[in-house]
Formats: sequence, structure tokens, C-alpha cells
Amino acid sequence: MKRMAFIFVIVCNLNNVCWSQPPESSKPIKIIISNWTSQIALSKIIGKIYIKMGYNIEYKKVSISNQWGLLSRGLADVQVEVWEGTMAKMFKKVTTEGKVVSAGTHDAKTREEWWYPAYVEKVCPGLPDWKALKRCYKLFINPKTDPKGMYLGGPWEKPDMARIRALNMNFLVIRASNGDELGKNLDKAIKEKSPIVIFNWTPNWVEVQYKGKFVEFPEFDPACEVDPKWGINPDLLYDCGNPKDGWLKKVASSVMKTQWPCAFQTLKNFNWTNRMIAEISLWVDRKKMSYDVAAEKWLEENTITWKTWIPDQCQN
Repeated sequence: MKRMAFIFVIVCNLNNVCWSQPPESSKPIKIIISNWTSQIALSKIIGKIYIKMGYNIEYKKVSISNQWGLLSRGLADVQVEVWEGTMAKMFKKVTTEGKVVSAGTHDAKTREEWWYPAYVEKVCPGLPDWKALKRCYKLFINPKTDPKGMYLGGPWEKPDMARIRALNMNFLVIRASNGDELGKNLDKAIKEKSPIVIFNWTPNWVEVQYKGKFVEFPEFDPACEVDPKWGINPDLLYDCGNPKDGWLKKVASSVMKTQWPCAFQTLKNFNWTNRMIAEISLWVDRKKMSYDVAAEKWLEENTITWKTWIPDQCQN
């Protein structure tokens, strides 16, 4: 029987960091798929780049709460979107312990907060100040929440009710089952010009299509979440808003740097701005492209960009 010989070229830079031309290992790189549009689209794009580099890949649908255990045990390898507002505590814990490795920060700045369409300011003077929203709660009364106003939250774990209690706001949270439901409710409200306050985030397709603003709650401070005496309510936590201009990071399993060094370096270089993320989200959520079609379209239109993410030492 004829034996196949494989030749790997090892390249080292001045800092003694070495790469072999990919694939360094035939094992599949396991990429996490979460439950929001931009994360899925970016995961598809990095996966397709890896395939072009010669790697095997595997996508794994994983919840935010479960992803850290899988990454720590090497049962998942890549998460392309780690949001400060939702994941900062666990990110700090697992990276400090060395179980998960940071792969750098996107240029995009994040924010996750209550949001309203611009026309709501005409019927609720004083917005975006949260105190104005507190006064205007009757505008947002819904049959599901009567006699309180409705805040339409997302399906993700957020301390919205804790904030409502801490700030003594006459609101109830109704949670959308997914991002599509948030979008449909927003579309309907804007078409009818009816008041709505809703969970939103940036980067997101909304900022490309609609005018509106985030509600300005008391400025975030880490103490707000752990020390009841901090802030305007001395008895309760969460009497503040979410972080502004938050970071958006990428993480990898601890084995990735050694098992697939070219893939790890490409992930570090993989870098998105708010506008880039908002536009590809718009393709999927509004233009109804499939994730794969949107990813292929982006790769075709941005060849120069994504090829610069692959280090010269790793080019086939």
C-alpha cells in the first residue's frame, strides 16, 4: 500500500511565534452558533474563511450560559461575539483562570439598552432621560400589562425587573421569544406611530433603518450590580443603566493557539465595525437572505478585507 507523505512548512517570526501553513491539524474547529443575527452571520463568515484556508469546521448551537463550559473543556473553540453588557463577568472569570483565551477586540462598540423610536419624544417630552419615561408610563400601557406600561424585552437574561423595582418605574416586562419578534413589534409600532419602548442593541440593523434613541438611565458603574448602597436607591441593586461604548471581543479554547495557530491568528485579526455588523444584520433580518447567502455575498464583496486577516505566514 502506498503511504502518503505530508510536508508542513514551519515559519517563525522575530518573537519566536511559529506557524505551519494550514491545516496544522485535521481535527474540526468547533465554532459556536448563538441566537442573534450578527453572531450567526459572523460565525458563518469565519467558518467559510477557515474552509478556504483548508481547515475542517463544525458549527455548534450553544446557549450563552453553556458556552463557557464547552470552551473551557475544548468542546467548542471559537466564539466571535462576546458582549460586555451580557458576558463580561464570565469572560473575566474563564480568561483569568486560563480556561479560555481572548482573541482580541472588534472595533465595534456595543450598547444594550431600552430604546424608543424618535417620534415618541413628541408625546413624552424630556426623553431620553429615564425620569421622563417614568412620568409617561401610561403611553405604553398594553392589555398584557394594564395598568402599567409595557417594556418589550429580548429573550436574553437581563435584570430588567430589578431595574424597574430599583427605579420605582410603573412598567412590566414582556419578553419576546426571539429577535424576529422584537423586529416585528417594532415595525408594527413604527407603521402605526404608536409609543413603544423595546430592548435594542448596537450594532444592529435597527440603526440603519430607523431613527431612535436609547433611554438614558443613571450612568453604569460596576458597584451598581453588587452594592445596594451605591446609586439613588440605597436598598436595591441595578439602579443604573447598562454600559455605554462596551467592548465586543472574540474568544477561543485554550488549545486553539497550539492546535491551529494560523486559525487563531486569523481570528485575532477578524475585526468588525458597527456599520459592518449593522449592514450584514440588515441583509438577513430585513432583506431575508439566508445566513449562508449573506456570508458568501460579504466574502465576495470584501475579498481584500478578509484576505488581510490571514497572516502572510499562513497563506496557502
